[in-house]
Amino acid sequence: MYTEMTKAVYAILIAFIFNVILCPVTIPFLRRLKFGQNVRDDGPQSHLVKAGTPTMGGIMIILSMLFASAFFLRGNYDGLIVIFMTLGFGIIGFIDDYIKVVKKRSLGLRAWQKILLQLAVTAVFIYYITTQTSVGEGIYIPFMRGYTVGLGFLYIPFVICVVLGTVNGVNLTDGLDGLASGVTVLVTLFFMFAAYGAVSGILPIAGAAVGSLLGFLLFNSYPARVFMGDTGSLALGGFIAAIAVMFRMELFLVIVGIIYVCESVSVILQVGYFKLTHGKRLFRMAPLHHHFEQCGYKETKVVAIFYIVTAIAVLVGYLAAEGLF
Repeated sequence: MYTEMTKAVYAILIAFIFNVILCPVTIPFLRRLKFGQNVRDDGPQSHLVKAGTPTMGGIMIILSMLFASAFFLRGNYDGLIVIFMTLGFGIIGFIDDYIKVVKKRSLGLRAWQKILLQLAVTAVFIYYITTQTSVGEGIYIPFMRGYTVGLGFLYIPFVICVVLGTVNGVNLTDGLDGLASGVTVLVTLFFMFAAYGAVSGILPIAGAAVGSLLGFLLFNSYPARVFMGDTGSLALGGFIAAIAVMFRMELFLVIVGIIYVCESVSVILQVGYFKLTHGKRLFRMAPLHHHFEQCGYKETKVVAIFYIVTAIAVLVGYLAAEGLF
């Protein structure tokens, strides 16, 4: 009889191997279809050489994750809802990428269309957790050794904010080679061990995500041969948000997902400051990783720093979760 952690290790290995086999086959196919990345002219000049690099690589992340998870989903309804969130947001990202790359409409889905689709997927998720699980409307408070606060009627709006904030935070983080995938591997490892402590069926699903991302990183790290696109970043955001809500660890995302938070806040501050000052900028460029590039940091240096910050944040998150399970 396999232990839960053994299942997670198998899921990591299966997803990793599947992606290592899938990527070399799929990347040339994406190139032949001319699913190339469009690079903003007003962005860092060093990024102009990336124009034409195949995007929509998130398809490979999702497929390898689904393949590995399939071995551990029988009777695992919590695992299925996490997969639903990953796939649901991944489909939204795919539509967005398709419009950008194939239809040549630079902004992809219109903002209202994207939000409406995200709310639809989130609504199904909320219905499941409120009617089919014992998650409840209480959330754990970091560093309080299992103390929870009930949100009552505010719970549903809170979950909507957590899901949409996380999804779009991961999306904003996806701007440098290997940045979003590497940061998300570390965040997922945190929730994988949380799943182990909670004796949850989500554990092998988290393992599948780790293996899939590690395999993808072989081709997405600098210099990237493929980008995940919105297909991947929205799927990963849905995945992370779903796990956090299922474990009532939404507030822990602020700690372990500090990079997502900083990237999102930098954009909000930049837009707000620009409007208030009628054209002035708070950062040289937003999201935050581009600001550091414009300050003279090399892309690989920025990615390494963000990895280190996330690793430290995950350790702090572990201390914050002590006594939780």
